[in-house]
Amino acid sequence: MEIDLHLHDAAVLTLDGDGLGRTARGLAVHGGRVLAVLDDGSLPAGITARRTVGAAGATVVPGFGDAHNHMAWYGQTLAEIDLAGMRTLDEVYDAVAQRAAELPPDAFVVGSGYDDVLLGGSPHHAALDRAAGGRPVRLQHRSGHVCAASTEALRRAGILSGTVTAPEGGKIVLDDEGAPTGVVEEAAQPLIADLMRPYAVPDVAEALGRASAVYAAQGLTQVTECGIAAGFMGRTPRELGAYQLAREQGLLTQRVVVMPVDAALHEVAGGEGVGIDLGMRTGFGDDRLRLGPMKIFLDGALSSRTAAMGEPFVDRDHAGYYQDDPGHMHDMIVGAHLAGWTVAAHAIGDRAVAMGLDAFADAQARLPRPTVRHRIEHAGVVSDEEVQRFAALGITPVPQARFLVEIGDSMAAAVGDRTDLLYRHASFLRAGVRVPSSSDRPCVADGHPLRTMAAMVTRRSSSGRLIGPDERVDPVTALRSLTVDTAWIAGDEALRGSLAAGKYADLVVLGDDVTAIDPDRIGDTEVVATLLEGEPTHGAAALGLD
Repeated sequence: MEIDLHLHDAAVLTLDGDGLGRTARGLAVHGGRVLAVLDDGSLPAGITARRTVGAAGATVVPGFGDAHNHMAWYGQTLAEIDLAGMRTLDEVYDAVAQRAAELPPDAFVVGSGYDDVLLGGSPHHAALDRAAGGRPVRLQHRSGHVCAASTEALRRAGILSGTVTAPEGGKIVLDDEGAPTGVVEEAAQPLIADLMRPYAVPDVAEALGRASAVYAAQGLTQVTECGIAAGFMGRTPRELGAYQLAREQGLLTQRVVVMPVDAALHEVAGGEGVGIDLGMRTGFGDDRLRLGPMKIFLDGALSSRTAAMGEPFVDRDHAGYYQDDPGHMHDMIVGAHLAGWTVAAHAIGDRAVAMGLDAFADAQARLPRPTVRHRIEHAGVVSDEEVQRFAALGITPVPQARFLVEIGDSMAAAVGDRTDLLYRHASFLRAGVRVPSSSDRPCVADGHPLRTMAAMVTRRSSSGRLIGPDERVDPVTALRSLTVDTAWIAGDEALRGSLAAGKYADLVVLGDDVTAIDPDRIGDTEVVATLLEGEPTHGAAALGLD
């Protein structure tokens, strides 16, 4: 028998079972799947391979997953002004001026990643006018929940004339004289974003390709896109078509699960609840591209101080707010559950988390679905009591450990003595709740999965502050969060997430054993190669497979 690939001279960490699972020296791959895990790296007698790769002792682990990212949006940011890390508003204005000089007079100047805390404030529309020469400008806050616009953009949106007002769950920020500053928050953002949308499907597909190439270089073999087709995250109502086009063009090198946002859904005739036409719901598609949960926004973010909190922010005179009428959001969760959807509820503040759990409890009381894997995205501030409710209700939190590094100090300033309740991990595990890894890229943080893993282990902010020391986990647990648990939350544990006979040969070759090195080095570990179904998506030359 001739197989497709023989990988040998490797340190294979299968993660099949508990802990690191079975350790081996090689893998036999055929038809895109693991045919056998080879204890000593040798093929059995009578078996040959079309391709043989020696890994020179490198560590091999299952492919990484990201349970919450925004792939199309991230791909677009790669062509925009990168405002991340800028420390002064003058830096922002200079970057806007430089980009504006390269564009036609009427073209939008677009940037992303500014942080008002670092800058000492948000960009003002008048200063953006001077920088951009009167062009329309839209700059996205690093949280994704706020943007700043120039006067021309405000004019086109009808904000300056007062012909439009902020929708429920949104805010047009005004100065002391009651005039718009150029900043819009949450559900009001589409007033500006819709001036550029819908993006052309081929352009979105191209952006997906840019993102996919970065993801492959970082070891990602599966991602979940959290919110397409509508709302302030969506690129176009035809967004799923863009993913299909990217796949057809060979631009997608990851398995992708896409979540339609609730604003893209409607009541389905026949009393079947909330959905989309043709009766499609969670699970429609295949192992490379399919529909995932319905995404429902309950509140905002901590970095923008728009999360719905039970107590006021320490550094503000308010406690954030919901994205919509609480009764309506409750009914959306229940209705989606009744219609057969899995639900992913965005809830960061503790008030929003509690409201989401109440809705899930109501939904299960009306129609028990004991095997459904409902989720709460972010779960940014969670009390001990609510941790136990997650366990009792079977709800999975999807937090972003890297936030602790990037904005940990800002979040701590926002919540004060509740800092140990931020983005919990070990407490959920002790309660019997899985914690799949995710990035929320491009919101807030660097999305590299190994840097997310490092943050799970160290939980130190950029200033060195230890946030929630009792929530730290060991490197093996963190690696399983990247692999086993991201596969499980997608319902794919029988197909991927670990390396075992019959599972997909989705794997990563690493320059070091990330479970055994100094945790401070994990995030800088080289991703030598990434393989999807045994075919390289990154690092082909390093393995001699080019």
